[in-house]
Amino acid sequence: MALHPQARRALANAAKAMAVTDPEFDIAATRAADRVRAAAQPKVPVAEVLDVDAYGVPARLYLPEGYDAVVLHAHGGGFVLNDVEVHDAAVRQFATIAGAAVLSVDYRRPPEHRFPAAPDDMTTATRWLGDQPQLAELPTFAHGDSAGGNLALVTALRHPGRFAGVVLLYPFLDPTAAYDSYRTAAEGFDLSEAAWYWEQYAATPADLEHPDLAPLRSDRLATLPATLVTTAENDPLRDEGEHLVELLAEAGVEVVGTRYVGQIHGYWRHASVFDAAEPTMRQVAGWMRMIVERPRP
Repeated sequence: MALHPQARRALANAAKAMAVTDPEFDIAATRAADRVRAAAQPKVPVAEVLDVDAYGVPARLYLPEGYDAVVLHAHGGGFVLNDVEVHDAAVRQFATIAGAAVLSVDYRRPPEHRFPAAPDDMTTATRWLGDQPQLAELPTFAHGDSAGGNLALVTALRHPGRFAGVVLLYPFLDPTAAYDSYRTAAEGFDLSEAAWYWEQYAATPADLEHPDLAPLRSDRLATLPATLVTTAENDPLRDEGEHLVELLAEAGVEVVGTRYVGQIHGYWRHASVFDAAEPTMRQVAGWMRMIVERPRP
């Protein structure tokens, strides 16, 4: 497998950062530094951006001109890192490309708030969206990257029939790390780091087997609407995302899986670094448009 030159440069830069498994790793300091870096990013203007209280869950609502669909977005970051500020530039760009309203949810994070706080917040935000007159009647999609893909999937599984579609960008799904890509494609994100994130997220060892934490274990996959899963070739999470595609196809779900060759975990959020980021957004937007424009029964 070849690394895209942009991926090689990103990995070289990331190698300078302290690993989350280092005893000196400071979660609060990392969160603060990420927010500072995010604030300096160029941002696409959006017609209206509102910070909202979704029944006690903070969220940011992006309303581009002429939107005709709604996206419930869960940010990545191993459940532990990132927030709506860190994802602001990427979500603005995606909302503009997709022509969709986007609710980016600032769900509670571990270790302060462990499972099931995050999926419960996503459930609350889903309920809030359904109570907004200007949004409730529009087709709604669950969307997330990495750990956010896990939360988007769990949210859709918790609410059968609620979503028009589900979009999962290199989702983080398997606490057992049982797939070969953890050993053959672990570029910049290794097995010990993955285990660290799951340890922060789970409140008890039993949680690691709960389908709301490990959705590949769910017996409700057949209830999902049309689903799009994208993976990155050089990503330890690649195989679990592609296994989900196989499971959904076998369950009779309309599913599309796309692997981005040469790419690494996390590329979607950095359009200024990775040429593949914007095309991924445009693929998602086109797929959503196909769903929105279908005749309704």
